[in-house]
Amino acid sequence: MPNRFTANPPSELSNSPQGWQQRTYSISELARLFEVTPRTIRFYEQEGLLAPQRRGQTRVYTDKDRVRLKLTLRGKRLGFTLAEIREVVELYDAMPDGNLRQLNRMLEILAEKRQELRRRLEDIRLMQSELDDVEERCREVLENLKATS
Repeated sequence: MPNRFTANPPSELSNSPQGWQQRTYSISELARLFEVTPRTIRFYEQEGLLAPQRRGQTRVYTDKDRVRLKLTLRGKRLGFTLAEIREVVELYDAMPDGNLRQLNRMLEILAEKRQELRRRLEDIRLMQSELDDVEERCREVLENLKATS
């Protein structure tokens, strides 16, 4: 199975204004490439994370859109909100220091996510302890009821 983030399905090439060839993708090609539905891609478009060109009613996605979709899906897997993903993607687009700013912000967000996970883990540990206590008390009461019956 091809790597879903590097596979290159067949697609048309178009001439850019600079005279070099740029790869383009249809919505179905991107959906197949990233194993998502076209509806998912349209949702990210509505959210401003993708901005395909239009040829009539047809959406035409560039390599930039492909990378933005890849970053978006990766961010969602890591638990980023759409606002956080948008911020990182927009920083990436900002030049000339977009990459440096993006990486620094990414590190901040990752630290926040890590702290959030630590809090959740502690909450889970506390909940497990409380469940253990309740279970133990229930078993003791049950044993006492059986002994007195």
